[in-house]
This record gives sequence, C-alpha cells and structure tokens, in this order.
Amino acid sequence: MTTVLVADDQALIRQAVSDILTGADGIEVVGDAVNGRHAVEQSLVLQPDVVVMDIRMPELDGIAATAAICADPALASTKVLILTTFEEDENLVAALRAGASGFIGKGSEPDEIIRAVRAVHEGESLLSAAATRSLIQKYVLPPSAVAGAPATIPPELLQLTEREREVLLLVARGYSNQEIADELFISPHTAKTHVNRIMTKLNAHDRAQLVILAYESGLLAPGAR
Repeated sequence: MTTVLVADDQALIRQAVSDILTGADGIEVVGDAVNGRHAVEQSLVLQPDVVVMDIRMPELDGIAATAAICADPALASTKVLILTTFEEDENLVAALRAGASGFIGKGSEPDEIIRAVRAVHEGESLLSAAATRSLIQKYVLPPSAVAGAPATIPPELLQLTEREREVLLLVARGYSNQEIADELFISPHTAKTHVNRIMTKLNAHDRAQLVILAYESGLLAPGAR
C-alpha cells in the first residue's frame, strides 16, 4: 500500500487529487496539508510514502517544505512529487535540488497522476527527458556549458567507479532500473544497488538530483540522447 499526503493551498485541488488517488488500487490518502509548514508537520506525524506537493503556497512554500522533508532523517523513506501548473518554472529546478523526485502538471489526466505517485514510491524519478533538458539548459547550466565549453568535473564524481559513471549517465538519460539492467547486461537488483551507491557517494536524496548533477558536471549535454 502506498500512503500519500496531498499538500496544496487550494481546497478544490486538494480534494480533486485526493479523490483521484483514493480510487486507485494500492493507494491510500492518509491526510492533506494547506501550506508547506503544515505539510512538514503532517509528514512527521503520518510518515507518508509520497507527498504530492504544490510549489506556491503561503507560510512555507513547496520548495522549502520539500527541502525540510528530504533533509529530515525521520522522513528518509518519504518521497516528494511536485504538482504544478508551472512546468517551465525555474522553481522546479529548485524543487529538484531540494530533493523532489519529479514533477507533474495539474492538468494531467487522473491515470497519469496515479502512475506518477506509484513511480515515485518505487524509487523512480519522474522527469520528462524533454522537460528536464529545457529546464537544465535554461536555469542550471551556465552559457559556456550550453555552448559546449568543457565543464569542471566535481570532485564527487571522481569517487565513482567506471561502472557507476555508466549507470549515472543512464539515470540522467531517464532510464529505469530495468532499462539500465538491459543496457548493461546486469540484473535489475544490481542496477538498483549501483544507483543507491551513487546517491550515497554524491549525497543525493533522489535520482532527480543525480540528473541535475550529471548535466551540471558536463557528463551529459542538454541535447544528448
């Protein structure tokens, strides 16, 4: 069972998302929150598997709330899915940096929201490859990097083995654990182990943070496939 907390300052959105998820097999909405501060408080009490989080909320916005949740050891198993009307917003990059597992638009179909919650709970980052490249190029990479100038490799990447760099590159391209396993001729369990080790070495809370690091370091260029 996947437990979910819905955080949005608009009652209509909270109710609509809750209704969508409540009707899905294997998902239970355990609570809701009216702002970011409330979301953090409720997360500590309810320990949800996934928090569906709006970005723009009063008192404490969704970015700060995401950072607080993802940095708290007591909530290590809680994932954050950003639900937003601003898919091209630079705030999405800040949310991903803060530890969000991905984002989905408020205009998405009910089935897409359900699939997104399940994917995030299973440890997959929910990032459209095209949307990610657009966001990275616009809000993360300096002009020199976009133009193709060599990037400085962060010292953290030097900790990775050659195989771990291969896996990081595939994660940044949006591959799932199963797809990584198929590409590298290893088991899905081994792929997951590599991903977890990479996150530990790079102090990344989620796969989404690995994607940003891969682009920032120059390991993957915005236009690369």
